[in-house]
Amino acid sequence: MNPRLSLFLGILFIAFSPIFVRLAHAPALTSAFHRMFFAWLLLMPYCLYKGLLKIDRKDIGVAILSGIIFAADISVWNISILKISATVSTLLANLAPVWVGLLSLIILKKRSGWLFWLGTAVAIVGMIVLVGYQNIMHLQVNIGVLLAVLASFFYACYILLTKSVLQRVNTITFMFYSMLSSIVVLFIFNLFQGNNLVTFSAATWFYFIATGVVCQLLGWLTINYAIKHLPSTNVSITLLSQTVFTGLLAVWLLHEKLGLTEIIGSVIVLGGIAITFLKPSSSNKIVN
Repeated sequence: MNPRLSLFLGILFIAFSPIFVRLAHAPALTSAFHRMFFAWLLLMPYCLYKGLLKIDRKDIGVAILSGIIFAADISVWNISILKISATVSTLLANLAPVWVGLLSLIILKKRSGWLFWLGTAVAIVGMIVLVGYQNIMHLQVNIGVLLAVLASFFYACYILLTKSVLQRVNTITFMFYSMLSSIVVLFIFNLFQGNNLVTFSAATWFYFIATGVVCQLLGWLTINYAIKHLPSTNVSITLLSQTVFTGLLAVWLLHEKLGLTEIIGSVIVLGGIAITFLKPSSSNKIVN
């Protein structure tokens, strides 16, 4: 498959995730559990047939930990989707690149260029516009906004944790163990909440299965394929278009409407995130 076509399809697939969560009319954690469960259920026979279950003990530890973090990510994001618009929630969840830069500086002591800090500042300004500075001053920020930002933080942790291990472990093998870990964690979350995991309408089951197959399995398989064949920077910037696709789908399927302030704030945040991916051009050297 053409890598660019694969990337386009992957972005379109994952853009449906918040839409399906809304349409399922089920608790956020329940939708999260079934998303991972159905994706893993379809992946398991392929892994068994191809013999893709072999993995080092150290790597399986990373896979399990990443699955726990991803479970936390999808849990708070799904809750956020049910509390604010799907478009805004998706936008804020895409703040992960900003967190990656900050965590790389704090933990890995890896310095980022001035364009990263400019992009971070622009993204923060966009968030202030989006939320409203008066609400921030009075600590009246919608919990859905805070959860979406928390989801972006968890996803950044997931990216940093898996970056090196995916270079030596088969992607599908890693996904098998990581998703299995997520399933266990999400099952425990639902158990504590006392959520029903079995009795649902046919429509709800359809959206559960669609989220698992379309968003989790097909979405991430096609995106991972694109990452292997295209520059990671280009892929990262292109992934920001997920917000646009989700916004269009939300208008069409959920009849969502964004106010002028939300639109302006969203554009500023997207611009800030895009700036963090840019690299300064090397200055011309003058030879005397």
